[in-house]
Amino acid sequence: MREIIQSEIQAKAEIKIPGYKEGQQKYAKEYRMSVHRWSYGRLIKNIQVQAAKAGIIIETSSQQTRGSPQEQAKDLAICVYKERQAMLNK
Repeated sequence: MREIIQSEIQAKAEIKIPGYKEGQQKYAKEYRMSVHRWSYGRLIKNIQVQAAKAGIIIETSSQQTRGSPQEQAKDLAICVYKERQAMLNK
């Protein structure tokens, strides 16, 4: 997967800056940096928009930062379940 993405970035750099290797490397580096600056807020908003288009209901909840990944997943599932039950009982 990493090689595929790297090849795509390199192809974009070659199209953007043909014949100038240093410029292509700089463009590829800046492109990779911009991809890693993707904010979670934008990601969440994008998911919400796409889900709304597809008619999918989204449930959100907060997750603890302590404990093992298994404990976090269990706590999150229980929290969402309880919130869903509270919504149904209203």
